[in-house]
Amino acid sequence: MKRIILALVALGAMGTVSACNTVEGVAEDVKQTSKAVRRAI
Repeated sequence: MKRIILALVALGAMGTVSACNTVEGVAEDVKQTSKAVRRAI
């Protein structure tokens, strides 16, 4: 379970770094990452 969460966080971080050109982009990436973590738990 911890590996899944870690993988999701890592993917979310990579998405944040690559896709966030604005503050709104960062907020959207964080929101999507938190949704993925909640689904994994």
